[in-house]
Amino acid sequence: MSQVKNVLFIMADQLRRDHLSCYGHPHLKTPTIDALAKRGVRFTQALTSSPVCGPARMSLYTGRTAFSHGASWNFVPLHIGEFTLGDYIRPHGIRVALAGKTHMRPDLDGMQQLGISAGSDLGVLASECGFEPWERDDGEHPNQKFNPDLAYNKWLLGHGYESPNPWNDFANSGRGPKGEMMSGWALRHSIYPARIDKAHSETAYMTKRAIDFIDDAGDKPWVLHLSYIKPHWPYIAPDPYHNMFKDVAHTPANKHVKEKETAHPVYQAFMKMEVGQTFSRDDVRQTVLPAYMGLIKEIDDQLARVMDHLKQNQLWDNTLIVFTSDHGDYMGDHWLGEKELFHEPSVSVPLIIVDPDTRADATRGQVDERLVEGIDILPTILEALNVKVPEQRIEGQSLLSKMRDRSDQQPWREAALSEIDYSYYQARIDLGIEPSQARAYMLKTNDWKYVYFKGFRPQLFDLKNDPLELEDLGESKNTQSIRSEFQGELLERLTERRNRVTVSDDVVQERTAGAEKVGIIIGRW
Repeated sequence: MSQVKNVLFIMADQLRRDHLSCYGHPHLKTPTIDALAKRGVRFTQALTSSPVCGPARMSLYTGRTAFSHGASWNFVPLHIGEFTLGDYIRPHGIRVALAGKTHMRPDLDGMQQLGISAGSDLGVLASECGFEPWERDDGEHPNQKFNPDLAYNKWLLGHGYESPNPWNDFANSGRGPKGEMMSGWALRHSIYPARIDKAHSETAYMTKRAIDFIDDAGDKPWVLHLSYIKPHWPYIAPDPYHNMFKDVAHTPANKHVKEKETAHPVYQAFMKMEVGQTFSRDDVRQTVLPAYMGLIKEIDDQLARVMDHLKQNQLWDNTLIVFTSDHGDYMGDHWLGEKELFHEPSVSVPLIIVDPDTRADATRGQVDERLVEGIDILPTILEALNVKVPEQRIEGQSLLSKMRDRSDQQPWREAALSEIDYSYYQARIDLGIEPSQARAYMLKTNDWKYVYFKGFRPQLFDLKNDPLELEDLGESKNTQSIRSEFQGELLERLTERRNRVTVSDDVVQERTAGAEKVGIIIGRW
């Protein structure tokens, strides 16, 4: 193995950490991802920076928390001037490209104010989160208005899937008993196979486009973000993946009636939303899970194609590989569907890093139990490529030092942060609060999980004695001192945000008390 030349940054969408065999799933075998874990380091306490697609991804791409970069929900633009992965790496002569989803929304008002045309080279990069848009596809196309020029739709049309919107009518709709179209937007249709061959699925297509990019890059260094759209809904999988797991004895949802009886007001409001009401039914979970698992299995199979291609093209030994997810999926746990709140099924993510550098040989196949946040991935990639990490902007920490040196004693965080802006949800309306109040922050340590809701009482879970997070101690008199300690710790963490982004601490040190050096005398008699 050699030093890092290229980076393959793989992300699945809405993938639960516990739904991979290397993380202990008893039925879902993922040998390709398992092989990465054996060759690299598997992190067991990686958490999303925000349990929603858009802000989680913007944190991954900027190395900054959701309320620092400001794109706090899916359709909130990332303001112009936020540096991203591509902005840091591209000046070093390395291509930084996207194949798949980012969920990024451009700051068109900011671009207009600065006179940046959306069609210019700079405007395209600013609109694509700093990535060269080799193939951008956010995977939500219920009608043509979302993207009338969708490349995947054109590709499907070329393969005989005749429809005004093949994405919706074939790739994400099931084939009923009589061949009829069964909309993937109805969860009850998850039992049906997609109306396309597995070779034409979104996952197979994006894998092809990733391989195309690797070939196009040739001998030049590259960073490729392969960002799969699945297993995110619609939960429709192609044959044979749709029924691979239909006869598996699926574990029941992790929930207890006492959660409803003592529910935090915000938690209760989310439970009352339609997706929570639907997924709280056991039959819904049992119907959807096989398709969800099949979509994950399909990703693992398709990743085998990518890994084989790296090996065949002598890229296996000089490519850093990162595999993760933007967030999890409740799938009925805690009486909820989707994500958004801070229980483990929603906030925990898989993270595997394969470092080809020989200095990482001693840690291959090991498990790392550090509390990792999504913001740590960007500085890790930068360090691997010998790109200076601008500490005045980036809030995450590189993971490489301990991967390359087991004796490394650098201090690491004792609590991980995740946060959410839930102002866009029906839950906020039902709670009768203003958008500015709809914020929540989570701190997790090895022993506790604390959630601060603006305007409401906190949540607190004793992870040692209640690892399933079924008993909320947010009002318990016995934990008052613990809650106070966490509130202080949260305040401390929030004051550490990198807000002075244009000047480094080195420059501050250089200019401190320096007025007299340039002839400015203040206060002398």
